Formats: sequence, structure tokens, C-alpha cells
Amino acid sequence: MTALAVIALGSNLGDREATLLSAVGALGALPESSIRAVSSWHGTVALTVDGPDPDKPEYLNGVALLDTRLDPFQLLDGLHAIENLHGRERAERWGDRTLDLDLIAFGALEIDSDQLQVPHPRAHERDFVLAPWLEVQPDAELAGHGPVADLLAGLRSRGGAAGGDDAGGEDAIGEAAGAPA
Repeated sequence: MTALAVIALGSNLGDREATLLSAVGALGALPESSIRAVSSWHGTVALTVDGPDPDKPEYLNGVALLDTRLDPFQLLDGLHAIENLHGRERAERWGDRTLDLDLIAFGALEIDSDQLQVPHPRAHERDFVLAPWLEVQPDAELAGHGPVADLLAGLRSRGGAAGGDDAGGEDAIGEAAGAPA
């Protein structure tokens, strides 16, 4: 059975756009998977454990919709392999990175395990995830939280449009929970 996976992409080191485009190509080359849509790229201030840091290189973020027959754990392994191919290092929590791929949603599936959390536990708080996702899927819903359009409107009405910590932030969650970021 084919599932729709929502993958957030982010980069703030090197040739960010080239890295993101290469990552999209690698996503489409995953077994039993094909790209349905890719958002435009959105620039955001880097976020650290101490909050937004305008002195750090700015992130470029986007979202890809991937039709896949992989299970969520196989897809997570694929995301990590793509990050590694692009020089991803996990030395510092919420540190700068060449590439960050996060599994935001996998159909309506909800997973909370040591290896994977889907939907991404902070996606509903992140403008840089919600805005590009809404761009490519206007009727999108985040399991357990509701319509993405409503989440984004609520976030912006509360002044939370600056973003969050992921593509400026953590590890791929759907990543290994507890893995060093």
C-alpha cells in the first residue's frame, strides 16, 4: 500500500539550494518511492538551544511530498542515508548542518517509539514546516492537531511565524529519538 510521507528539508551550510535539490533527487530515487510535490524554498533564521541566532547562517527550508511503499522505519533509514551522503554531522544539538531531513507525517499514522515519532512532535509549532507544506498540499492535516492551514494561521496570529528548531534544529524526527543532534 502506498503512503504519503511529508518530509521537511533544511540546510544552512554550503550551497544550500544545491544541497536541497540533490536531496530531493535522492528522495525520489528511494526504492518504491516517487516525489509528488516539492515546495518553494523558505529562508529562516537559525535556531539554537538558546533561541533564534541571526549571527548563524540562515536556513533554507522546504517540504517534499513523497509517495512511498516503504514502511516508516525504512523511510527513516533512507532519510538518514541521504543526510549522511550530504555530509551531515550530528556533533551539536540544534547545530548548523549541511542537510536536515525530518519525517513530519506518514499518512495518518501515529508512531511514538524510541526510534521514530510521527507526526513530528513539534511540526505544529513551526512556520517553516507548515507554510511550505500548505503550499504543496492546501488540504493537509497533521494527525492529532488538525488542518495545517488552521495551525499556521494560529501560529502566525500568536506571533510564532519565526519558525522553530528543526531545519534550524534537531535531528530527523522521524529520527532516532535520543540520538545526538
